[in-house]
Amino acid sequence: MKPRVLQLFASGINCDRELRYAFELAGAEVTEIHIRELTKSPQLIRECDVFAIPGGFTYGDDLGAGRVLGLEVEKFLSEELHALHDRGGSIFGVCNGFQVLVKAGLLPQVDGVDVSLTWNTSHRFESRWSRMIVEESISHILPAGSIFPAPSAHAEGQIVLGRGQTDVAALESANAIALRYCDRDGNITSQWPDCPSGSIGAIAGLVSSSGRIIGLMPHPERNLSVLHTPDRGNGAWGNGSEGLSFFKGLLAPYLAHSKV
Repeated sequence: MKPRVLQLFASGINCDRELRYAFELAGAEVTEIHIRELTKSPQLIRECDVFAIPGGFTYGDDLGAGRVLGLEVEKFLSEELHALHDRGGSIFGVCNGFQVLVKAGLLPQVDGVDVSLTWNTSHRFESRWSRMIVEESISHILPAGSIFPAPSAHAEGQIVLGRGQTDVAALESANAIALRYCDRDGNITSQWPDCPSGSIGAIAGLVSSSGRIIGLMPHPERNLSVLHTPDRGNGAWGNGSEGLSFFKGLLAPYLAHSKV
């Protein structure tokens, strides 16, 4: 039996096919469901191992990126999602899906830390490949300290924290930072263009203390082959295997269970 992924769909989501393909390539069985259908039957979450929210511009991001869908997730799905997590399941959000997880209060789950996402410091939509350093907090998915390249495509990707660097330190202490933007040599940086958003602490993704609620802004589902890389695998942007390795790492506990 393959790991089961339940993938959310809503108005404005436009990265669903890419994310589904990535999960299927990594060995999962994916079921897609519209938010309207799921709010009527939230118990369907009990049938999955991983709940995933793709990228896009849900509801046009008219009230802020991911805000409306985040409110719906919090109001109608929160109980079942927490139950999924408590029984060992995972929750994953990429780009707009990450914004939804933050707005729904599912990340970062660190007391006293007020986090949100707002417009990039460049004040424009950024579409470019980015490099990220993998933090120890997600070493169960990818090797800690490795460089993880993936395309960024967002306007509101800048992570902001209520207490600034004090909250960065709190996130570090709680091992809640999953990924940080870096330059070609692996040096962490919040400077454009290596950090397309200008996020404080160069933060590109967050993770829960369990390691099973994960969100990031760049798109790993767009780096599944050497043909996806900007230089066709000549070395500057990895070898095209990093994205698939990420999804295999995310599914690993459930792949092992499915073989029992």
